[in-house]
Amino acid sequence: MVMEQYYFHPIITLLLGFVSLLAISLLVLFYRHRSQFTGNNLPPGQVGYPVIGESYDFVSSAWKGHPEKFISDRVSKHSSQVFKTSLIGERTAFFCGNACNKFLFTNENKLVKVWFPSCVDKIFPSSAETSAVEEATKMRKMLPNFVKLDALQRYFGIIDQSTQSHFADSWENRKEVLAFELCKNYTFKLAARLFVSLEDQKDIDKLSKPFHVVNAGITSMPIDFPGTPFNKAIKAAKLIRKDLYKMIKQRKIDLAEGNASPTQDILSHMLLTPDEHGTYLKESDIADKILGLLVAGFDTLSAALTFIVKYLGELPHIYDAVYKEQLEIVYSKAPGELLKWEDLQKMKYSWNVAQEVLRMAPPVQGAFREALTDFVFNGFTIPKGWKLYWSANSTHKMADFFPEPDKFDPGRFEGKGPAPYTFVPFGGGPRMLVAPFPTPAKGLPVRLFHH
Repeated sequence: MVMEQYYFHPIITLLLGFVSLLAISLLVLFYRHRSQFTGNNLPPGQVGYPVIGESYDFVSSAWKGHPEKFISDRVSKHSSQVFKTSLIGERTAFFCGNACNKFLFTNENKLVKVWFPSCVDKIFPSSAETSAVEEATKMRKMLPNFVKLDALQRYFGIIDQSTQSHFADSWENRKEVLAFELCKNYTFKLAARLFVSLEDQKDIDKLSKPFHVVNAGITSMPIDFPGTPFNKAIKAAKLIRKDLYKMIKQRKIDLAEGNASPTQDILSHMLLTPDEHGTYLKESDIADKILGLLVAGFDTLSAALTFIVKYLGELPHIYDAVYKEQLEIVYSKAPGELLKWEDLQKMKYSWNVAQEVLRMAPPVQGAFREALTDFVFNGFTIPKGWKLYWSANSTHKMADFFPEPDKFDPGRFEGKGPAPYTFVPFGGGPRMLVAPFPTPAKGLPVRLFHH
């Protein structure tokens, strides 16, 4: 018995020492974590655990189909439209409601700027010594001519033909379809056509395979270790750039020889349009920007189209009204005649339905900003460097802005529609409307087929 005590005594001592050290380390970690959120007149809120913060609660509410619960619980608890939290390891002020949306969107590049997690720059490294945010800002300055009304009208025929072809190949005469997968295929094929005039299915498939890897890696844990989704995304992005380089070089030859049009797609536009200093983009920069555009619009548009299909399938009376409006347009056109701008003016109810879908299921749930300087909002101090998060659900799912928010009601968008800064399915700020565009009430290109 004496021998047993002799041998176990140092083990117990070491164990107690380890537990004590661990406890002290955790206490220090908790203290440091919470001390980062102290200061004069900061918004109320809770900051969760070190590193994790409240990220799990935030994501969990979205997984359960009620992303607004994370917001409403804290707004109710703290009686404030602004509260502090910790998301993805960042000190964050959560901005809720239309007044907060207006403040953030109208003060972009003044008090706040767009912010992406550092992992975005790893997947989309710019050849220039600038961040993804700065490159996105440059991109927005180049796009106005490409998305002007007269330019968009040139693409109606392409969009209509592509849509009819997609439905004929993938939806017609099928008892069951996977809507989200088909919508992703459709949006990628259409984007490839409009951005780089890619039409051959083999070429599209070659580009889409690594693209899907990139898309999956963006939302994964940012662990750059061989075999992880994040690491695979970095490698896949490099493969896509190589293919884009080849397309860019060939397009320059085609433009010089007159075999390509200066206005046929965004690739030609980028090659022939200088920036405000008269400098043309390098091939590597063009490849980066096209990749960014493909990714930026892929999930958002695919999700929006999928939810339109979902709600039309679940609500027969809505489907019948949309179908009736579409048939009236079909009967007014000659057989085989493609959609024109005038046809879109007639799709008012269809667009109201689409907007209500975007309210119920916003493709962009929210996004980050970063404080450029200390400022005061609603009586609270927001320190420089803090991240700010706006959420579409802080208005879309709130009865103060949309009575009976869980009810599908396209009539909300008739007349003057929702109050300013309450309907923000794609966010807001300088990036939203790079050129004057028809009001949403004037139409949406939707082509429906009866099954």
